[in-house]
Amino acid sequence: MKRILLINGPNLNLLGNREEEIYGTVSFDEILLNLKDTAARSGNEIDYSQSNHEGEIIDKMHEAIGNIDYIIFNPGALTHYSYSLHDAIKAIKIPTIEVHISNIYGRDKWRSKSVISPAAAGTISGFGIRGYVMALDFILKQK
Repeated sequence: MKRILLINGPNLNLLGNREEEIYGTVSFDEILLNLKDTAARSGNEIDYSQSNHEGEIIDKMHEAIGNIDYIIFNPGALTHYSYSLHDAIKAIKIPTIEVHISNIYGRDKWRSKSVISPAAAGTISGFGIRGYVMALDFILKQK
């Protein structure tokens, strides 16, 4: 059994209501139900956390040590400047997949740099909410 922690950063609690032309109209609760169901069908489990506070996200990552096998992480705007999240990912040594709903490289220039990517096992960007499904699919196929 794989234990997966999905973490969403700032403002992602507003999915379904926030900038619908970029992030769509589906709430994260709907996405999460689908992800949990997919994981459960293969005997795996997903825990979920969302915070608008950088320190809380770091604490959640630290708590994952010894309890979680993989992390799916959408850091939101923290992507572009949070070296402390970069350092946390390196420190916990849990394979972390960075996910972005929008194509961060096709938006504002300041959004095109991720300080998280060098610490992540991989990055999925620009495929909408399917990015979460893609990350989960990758994890479930790992031995």
